[in-house]
Amino acid sequence: MRKVAFYSIFLVFGMALLAGTSYAEDFSADMVSSSSDGTFTAKIYVSGQKSRMDMPEATTISRMDKMVAWVLMPSESMYMEQPIDARSAAGTQEKVAGEIERIVEGKETVNGMATTKYRVTFQAQGRREAVFQWIDDSTHIPVKTAAIDGSWSSEFKNIQTGAQDQGLFEIPAGYQKMSLGMPDMGDMLTDMGD
Repeated sequence: MRKVAFYSIFLVFGMALLAGTSYAEDFSADMVSSSSDGTFTAKIYVSGQKSRMDMPEATTISRMDKMVAWVLMPSESMYMEQPIDARSAAGTQEKVAGEIERIVEGKETVNGMATTKYRVTFQAQGRREAVFQWIDDSTHIPVKTAAIDGSWSSEFKNIQTGAQDQGLFEIPAGYQKMSLGMPDMGDMLTDMGD
């Protein structure tokens, strides 16, 4: 049960991370997320305003062009749908949704990539938050994001830039929509912070 809860937290975190972001380049990567609960790897695919995150129990597809996110459950051939709140999806390029301030912390190498490290302050759920973000100097992809206190991090490894199969960002044939909606993502993120 704890493992499922852990994946659920990162599912929500991943959606929030990707929902407000538009990248300059299409790419795929392995996303490695770590916290005190453990480490897990997901596969990420990004194409403009579309993103997909494949995890062991579920897949999340975020479609900013439709302002909707789908959570696919392959074992049941079912999916849930959640509208993406336009207020939390205002970011463009490397910017974080609700960004207030971005301060350069210096240059660092992350997984062999030359990056610029930033301290990013943003407004989320009525609270002021801050994270570190490392942006690849050549692709402008945020290759790592981490809590200021080091309690969690998420980074992209094995980044492959280039066009992505657009079928990855659609609901697969044969999937049925669940009648129960997903809980509000903003409420879930607020609960996680408590």
